[in-house]
Amino acid sequence: MHTELPQLLVAEDDPVSAAFLCDGARRLPAAVHCADSIATALRLARAQRFDLLLLDANLPDGRGEALLQRLRSGGVEAPAIAHTAAVDPAVASRLLAAGFEEVLAKPLPLASLLDALRRHLPGVAAADWDDAAAQAALGGQAGHVQALRGLFLQELPGQRARIRGAHARGDLAALRAELHRLAASCGFVGAPRLAAAVRGLQQAPADPARLQRLEEAVAALLG
Repeated sequence: MHTELPQLLVAEDDPVSAAFLCDGARRLPAAVHCADSIATALRLARAQRFDLLLLDANLPDGRGEALLQRLRSGGVEAPAIAHTAAVDPAVASRLLAAGFEEVLAKPLPLASLLDALRRHLPGVAAADWDDAAAQAALGGQAGHVQALRGLFLQELPGQRARIRGAHARGDLAALRAELHRLAASCGFVGAPRLAAAVRGLQQAPADPARLQRLEEAVAALLG
């Protein structure tokens, strides 16, 4: 049956994690199809076209890389995100080398999950400003939100220039430091699109496409 909702395949065998990931993804909104094994994921992929894949790094019948390879061999071209409870950087590097766009570490906040999904789903974008999130971060003080946003926008061009410079020099330490500061600021002022772009560049700091997404998010805020 035709639907305009993006189609998302989630592979996760732990029932609690699967409930979080699948229920969370539906808030995009998206049509979410859940699999608890490689075999089930492959069966679903034969019956349905997907716009995005969210695959566990370790499933009962094999690794996420093996599942991704079989999906690609079967003609599935949707971008893929890996999720794993392992925090070892070597695991993340292995998954990225296998063709995943990024790697999410579990557990993660719902907002981080949704940001990651939006980064890779065409037509599903985060808002430039989120007043409710900003007020929640500041204890409901609407006046403080506006004051902080004014200061944030004054500082943003300088932060953008420092990020550009660090990226151009290949200075990953300076780049990560600037991104860390910017991520914290985005949380206080409620800038979800820019926060998502920051997290994307933190995952792959050398990727020019992710730097471009950050540039676009900054430009949208500065007008």
